[in-house]
Amino acid sequence: MLFSAVQPSGLLTIANYLGVLCHWKEMQDSYDCIYCIADLHAMTAKKKIYKKKNKNENIKTILDTLALYLACGVDPNESIVFLQSQVLEHTQLNWILNCYTNLGELFRMTQFKVKSKNENASINSGLLTYPILMASDILLYDVDKVLVGEDQKQHIELTKKIARRVNGIYSKEIFTIPSVVITKSGSRIKSLLDPTKKMSKSDFNRNSSIFMLDNIELINKKFAKAVTDSENPANISFNKQKKPGVSNLLEILSALKNIPIIELEKFFLNKTYLDLKLMICQTVKNKLLPIQEKYFLYRKDEEYLKDILFRGATKAKKRAKETIKRLFSVLN
Repeated sequence: MLFSAVQPSGLLTIANYLGVLCHWKEMQDSYDCIYCIADLHAMTAKKKIYKKKNKNENIKTILDTLALYLACGVDPNESIVFLQSQVLEHTQLNWILNCYTNLGELFRMTQFKVKSKNENASINSGLLTYPILMASDILLYDVDKVLVGEDQKQHIELTKKIARRVNGIYSKEIFTIPSVVITKSGSRIKSLLDPTKKMSKSDFNRNSSIFMLDNIELINKKFAKAVTDSENPANISFNKQKKPGVSNLLEILSALKNIPIIELEKFFLNKTYLDLKLMICQTVKNKLLPIQEKYFLYRKDEEYLKDILFRGATKAKKRAKETIKRLFSVLN
């Protein structure tokens, strides 16, 4: 059984796609899959906590995300697709696991260290306890595998540590210990303008990221501005330390075309950075246009989308209740 989740936003990037979403369709052939829209995780963003938000806007971003799931090949008849907040056992288990997690473990999380620096003094506790909710998402469903981006690997290790701790305390296999699945290519896509940091949908500069619903003209402009380097003649080779911008573009192209980077280096020998960017633009166009067409088709039928979430939550809740029952058999 495999679990994976993405926070709800219609502004998912190609980093989200290459790291996770593009693999969901094929995963359905090998695993019993559970795909979650993690709206509770999205609340850690300050704008969603402190800024009054129209209820319809929340629903819109959730349905936008679901439509993208479907457009990328997720089949709700094969997989469980649900909204995190509609299964209350997530928050129930979250509180219990808080009581089995050491504070020092949370402060050591790299993602918290990075985000708390960027948030200045206005840091909500959700940023700190985020990994515990993530552990709850996973451990509720007895999953063997968890598909995540490279930046979430540390959180999965904490999930395993918490599960082993609870199992050890009660001398019973209450939780299944999951293993992490990180794809070899596309899991480390960086910002187009600052290739030292990951591509993010929350980046202040919108030119740093390629969004799944960007039109082709905008995509061309963003790649035209993408950082390379000043070598003359151009040297299109993979070296993250010395050539982070070029390496990032090669990694994007490699993931999109499913071609090893070493083969791309041979192809671009004696070619220019413009040649590299033109090929990426054409490849992105070929990949995103069919997805966008399907997205807009699905997005028109909101009742269908809401029905998928209802049916998915019903199935997810049934499984989650079994785990909670098993846990309380030793707690009480």
